[in-house]
Amino acid sequence: MTSPSTEFTKCPVCDEPATGRFCANCGATLAKVSCTECGAPLSPGALFCHRCGKRVGRGSEVPAPQEPATLTPVRKEKQSLVPWAIAAVALLAALATLAGRGFNASRGSTLDAPQNALPQAGLDDRAAAPVDPNVRGPDISSLSPQERADRLYTRVMILNSEGKTDSVQFFAPMALVAYQMLEPLNADQRYDMGRIAEVAGQLDAARAQADTILKGAPTHLLGLILAGRASELLAQPAQKAEFARRLLAAEKSELATKKPEYERHEDDIKRAVADARTAGTKR
Repeated sequence: MTSPSTEFTKCPVCDEPATGRFCANCGATLAKVSCTECGAPLSPGALFCHRCGKRVGRGSEVPAPQEPATLTPVRKEKQSLVPWAIAAVALLAALATLAGRGFNASRGSTLDAPQNALPQAGLDDRAAAPVDPNVRGPDISSLSPQERADRLYTRVMILNSEGKTDSVQFFAPMALVAYQMLEPLNADQRYDMGRIAEVAGQLDAARAQADTILKGAPTHLLGLILAGRASELLAQPAQKAEFARRLLAAEKSELATKKPEYERHEDDIKRAVADARTAGTKR
């Protein structure tokens, strides 16, 4: 019995003999297909519809490839500059800080003024021995009004002797207020108040304190000294000479009274008497 013959057709894609629904050589479909757009019959392996032009062959469902977005690579040399830039900024900041400290120090600036507001042992005329610099002095609020005024007076005088004019201007108003709270003032307190006003540049106030002292005691040495200093700074040489003369005339008798303020301001008195004698020999 003869087996039925197999009917072959030519594959529309690879031109090889093929049978069945798909080509055994390339896998192309051998079945009749229609255009999905217009329904027109298409020959096997057709890529486009002959009626409407729609793509129907292999690859019709594959979207056109898109070029990947181009990313601009970061250059390594730019990345490597970032740490160096940060280090440079830090170095400049450190140098600026050191330069600022040096500048302030050369001007005699006292940036520790708030810290100095607390009186410390060793910085007033009643301190007996050096004190550990790491130990802070007592809180000024714990002192009596007189102690507070005394400490501020000493602070202003020390700062003035060190040429720290900015700190003198900072503390002088505080010191003057402290003395005003002691009213009525005696001659010693008025002298302190006048000296604070003097170094702070308030010469009229200093002279007013001297006049008040001398009004109550015309030969008081501290009143004569303060009046002479104020006259000198006010450019009044004749009055300065007159107060110097009165100082020398009253020196012995006044020192004999042993007033407590004379002992406290012994250095001021000795210096003023020496200056008065020197000025007298030049005339």
